[in-house]
Amino acid sequence: MADVTILTGDVLTFDGSPFDGDPTESVRMHEAVALEHGRVAAVGTRDDLTAQFPQAARVDHPGKLIMAGFVDAHVHYPQTAMIASWGKRLIDWLNSYTFPEEMKFASPEYAAEISNRYLDLTAAHGTTTMCSFATIHPESVDAFFEAAQSRGQRVVAGKTCMDRNAPEGLRDTAQTGYDQSAALLQRWHGVDRISYAITPRFSPTSTPEQLEAMGALWSENPGCLMQTHLSEQTDEIEWVKGLFPDARDYLDTYEQFGLLGAGGLYGHAIHLEPRERDRLREVDASLVHCPTSNTFIGSGLFDMAGLMAEGQRIGLATDTGGGSSFSMLRTMAAAYEIGQLRGVPLHSAQLLWLATLGSARSLRMDDKIGNIAPGMEADLVVLDLASTPAIAQRSAVAKDLWEAVFPTIMMGDDRAVTEVWIAGRQVSF
Repeated sequence: MADVTILTGDVLTFDGSPFDGDPTESVRMHEAVALEHGRVAAVGTRDDLTAQFPQAARVDHPGKLIMAGFVDAHVHYPQTAMIASWGKRLIDWLNSYTFPEEMKFASPEYAAEISNRYLDLTAAHGTTTMCSFATIHPESVDAFFEAAQSRGQRVVAGKTCMDRNAPEGLRDTAQTGYDQSAALLQRWHGVDRISYAITPRFSPTSTPEQLEAMGALWSENPGCLMQTHLSEQTDEIEWVKGLFPDARDYLDTYEQFGLLGAGGLYGHAIHLEPRERDRLREVDASLVHCPTSNTFIGSGLFDMAGLMAEGQRIGLATDTGGGSSFSMLRTMAAAYEIGQLRGVPLHSAQLLWLATLGSARSLRMDDKIGNIAPGMEADLVVLDLASTPAIAQRSAVAKDLWEAVFPTIMMGDDRAVTEVWIAGRQVSF
């Protein structure tokens, strides 16, 4: 029993979706969680778990919130060094900042440096899993997976494919995009805690031939995820219409090439047509809300309430570095603010679910991560709900858990993150 660790505190688990009925009814609170061999062994009272595992090491966190580690469903790890670059709309922002930075990832050394920097930064903010775009360079995928593998971390990523409307040196071809993606998928998918995602950046930067090749690769590997972007900005949508004049809408530029289905992850999805919403729901695709990015780049307001009411599968994401923070706490705060602007504020339980089990569900990984339950992988975060004087003075007068946690969602940052556990091991940061 010596390899068992018991964490005590206020352990939060979900047994349903807080978007179905009263949000608080989906939440259960416990006193302790036992970790063994990288998984959750048991959840319960302090006395019961101490009796069950008498030789276990015990780490007490009185008054602190213990929950599943945050799951970030849409990021660009290569944009780490250029996060918070000023003042551009999407297309100008890509050309001015993103593409010049991504060209550096032809260097395996630079790719390794940024991979480790990104995973250090996100761990300090309590994020334990993310789904990332790499660059066109296979080296960028290898570096990210190698860094995650060394940490025992569950991650998803893929080589970003672009064969037009990108600078020289940052384009592949339909054939090389297919060949390199297939080789990376074969090398990495299912190794340890690593999953490969087929990754056409978005329709404007792929020719029909490349989109067709990516659709073929997905049909050959249906167990993989496929990630891309959809309907982020209105001028982007007009650009897509000009590039694909025969398409019914933006989504059709993916659908006609076999890039629509369950396991598809569609980042942003703000300005959707009724047909697009219907088809996304019909195939059980995942939509990923990126609120800090949507406000920072001026994209628009995601319709969380309407899409949830339709039965869409939705995750939450920072969208580093279009998103202006590595923090899922800040991302939850931005999601709340966008909900307010649309007239439907989100409850704390809904925000926490989106940042954990909801995002895990969008990645088809909710049987592994995103919750604390026996058999789940032991990725956890311990939050101090009084991490700063401003937060502490508010939480001190809270009448219940939800009043206590909301100030940390709205004002918290990495100072609120007391501990992070990945695969049952405490992370140093």
